[in-house]
Amino acid sequence: MRGSLIAAIVAGVMLASAAPAAPPEYPVRFIKVEELKALLDRNTRADIIDVRHWDSYVESHIRGARSIPLRALPDRAREISRSIAVVFY
Repeated sequence: MRGSLIAAIVAGVMLASAAPAAPPEYPVRFIKVEELKALLDRNTRADIIDVRHWDSYVESHIRGARSIPLRALPDRAREISRSIAVVFY
């Protein structure tokens, strides 16, 4: 169930969002749903951030994820970990 939820969330976000116009200025690695699930199953520490609107977060989010809507990221960037993996979806 959890894997299906993660897959549905990631698929929805990927379908709803446009590709970036230019690559980010810092190293970014894209991971698949299965990779994230494996990390979580191994209790790997990760800062999981749901960038969707609040209503979508409330409706369904990955357990342990926190909501920082995409439009709020610049103002809340200091809240994001620099010492562990960070996953945005």
